[in-house]
Amino acid sequence: MVDRRAFTEELPTRRRILNHFKERDPKIARVIQMVGPLRLQRNRKYFVVLCRSIVSQQISTAAAETIYTRFQKLFDGHAPTPERVARLKEAPLRAAGLSRQKATYIKDLSHRFLDGTIRPRQLNYLDNEEVIERLTLVHGIGRWTAEMFLIFSLNRLDVLPVDDLGLRVAVQNIYGMKVRPDAKRLRAIGKKWNPLETVATWYAWRSLNADIVNY
Repeated sequence: MVDRRAFTEELPTRRRILNHFKERDPKIARVIQMVGPLRLQRNRKYFVVLCRSIVSQQISTAAAETIYTRFQKLFDGHAPTPERVARLKEAPLRAAGLSRQKATYIKDLSHRFLDGTIRPRQLNYLDNEEVIERLTLVHGIGRWTAEMFLIFSLNRLDVLPVDDLGLRVAVQNIYGMKVRPDAKRLRAIGKKWNPLETVATWYAWRSLNADIVNY
C-alpha cells in the first residue's frame, strides 16, 4: 500500500493550471481560458456516491433520479449506509425501481464495506490502481465507475478515463481530429497533461457542456 499523504494537496490554482497547460498543451490552455476556474468539488459520502453510480447505470438521468429518490425513502429520512442496506430485503429494492441485478449489486456493495474490503478511511492512502482494484471487486462496479470515484470523491489530479465517451468526443473537437481518438491515442495525449490529467479531463467535459460536471 502506497502512502499518498503527499498527494492530498488542495486543488491547483488557476495560475498553476494555466502555466502548466500553456507550456504542455496550448489547445487545452485555450479551453481553460474560455471556461474559467476549476470547480471540482469533493464528495466524501463514499457509500452514497457508489450507490448512486449503480442506480444510474444504463438509464437516463431523469430515471436515475426518480429511482434513487425512491431508494432514499426506504431509510425513513436517513442516509443510506452499508448497515441499513444490508438489512433490506430484495423486495423493497425492487419496488423502488431497481432491477434484480442492481439490487444484488447494491447489496454486494454494502457487504464489501462491512467486511472491510472497502475501508473509507484507507482510500486516501491507496494509489489509483489500488483504489480501482478494491472498488471493482464489487459486482456492478467497473473501471469507469472507479475512475469517476477517483475524480469526484477523492479529487485525484492524475486520472485519465480513456474509455469515457465524453472525453473522446471533446478531445476530437479540441484537436480537430477527423477520427475519434481511441484509448491508445488518449494515453499519448495524456502524457502531455501529466500530472494534471484530471484537470484536462474536467475542462474537456466542460467544452461539451457548460454545466458543472458532478458525480
